[in-house]
Amino acid sequence: MPPDPPPTSPTAFTGLLVRFAGELRAAGLAVGSGDVLVYCSATSTLDPTDLVDLYWAGRTTLVNRRDDIARYEKVFRRFFLGQEDPADDLMLMLRASAEAQGALAIPSTEPGEADEREDDAVLGWMASDVDALKHKSFAACTPEELAALRRIMARIRLTPPRRRTRRTAPARSGVRPDPRRTVRESMRMHGEPARLYWRRRKVRLRPLILILDISGSMADYSRSLLQFAHSAKRSAGRVEVFCFGTRLTRVTGAMECRHPDEALERAARAAFDWDGGTRIGDSLEAFVRGWARRGLCRGGIVVVCSDGLDRGDPAVLAAAMERLSRLSHRLVWLNPHKGNDPAFRPSTLGMMIAAPHIDLLLSGHDLASLEKLASLLPGLN
Repeated sequence: MPPDPPPTSPTAFTGLLVRFAGELRAAGLAVGSGDVLVYCSATSTLDPTDLVDLYWAGRTTLVNRRDDIARYEKVFRRFFLGQEDPADDLMLMLRASAEAQGALAIPSTEPGEADEREDDAVLGWMASDVDALKHKSFAACTPEELAALRRIMARIRLTPPRRRTRRTAPARSGVRPDPRRTVRESMRMHGEPARLYWRRRKVRLRPLILILDISGSMADYSRSLLQFAHSAKRSAGRVEVFCFGTRLTRVTGAMECRHPDEALERAARAAFDWDGGTRIGDSLEAFVRGWARRGLCRGGIVVVCSDGLDRGDPAVLAAAMERLSRLSHRLVWLNPHKGNDPAFRPSTLGMMIAAPHIDLLLSGHDLASLEKLASLLPGLN
């Protein structure tokens, strides 16, 4: 390994960053004293001897408009490199330096940990290993890997499919004329014929309902699925989240917390049957009777996450699935036992009963399968 660089005086380095900000200000960038303080604070948590960290920290904190990027790169080359090369050469150098380092550090997201534990939780994977981690089952991940996956999962953005409503709105073109607007504009022209105006049906997001199994048989996956539900709730508007073991519990309010760990803690307090038994039929029947019949999933996408192990009455599960499939627009089931097997066939009694009513069956055992669900959702029209 190369020797560590000699220590740099914090005062001298801060003065260097202040002079760099002055050069940017002289070049026409709107850099205030507050921006300089944020820049110094950002570099204090990075490696101040690394050009890649210096470049991106400054570009993130000191550049407020896209038009200023070219001038920022020119000043950066002149100040730190003493060069007047084209911007492409600078980007090639930065990219090569980043590839030479090659590590993607993903710190733990658990709150309240000491600095020593935070350092131990930093993972030094290469960028190619992150893709391999996405295909690793949640049940086989270490606590540090699960913390890294939760950090990646927080960036997932779900976009439910859209549907046309019965209400209409003015449009530039279409097939449905707008007689009221057309006549009104014609009257403004003293009855002379005017242009023809149109209307089209409004479009809105379909509701997304997540029903998650938190029983003991799903213990290796329930926390990660709740993290996924938290990301879905924060990225989409009409998202409802329910948990069930032996009974159904609505945890939508808990998912509204900004911090995922706090949201999961509140959900765990609300669901007293965590890691207990499983009664899928009774839970789905309670959802149909208390929520679905009232219009919650009318025209919506219902996603059930469960392994299909059920201790309840099979007839209750069959009736609940039949009603739920009729009340919802699409019924999706995530079964971790499916894995990556394209020839998967249900082996548990609960899954065999639910299979005829399912529109889409996915695994949900790793991050890649959850990303696949997020990519398929917009097309479930």
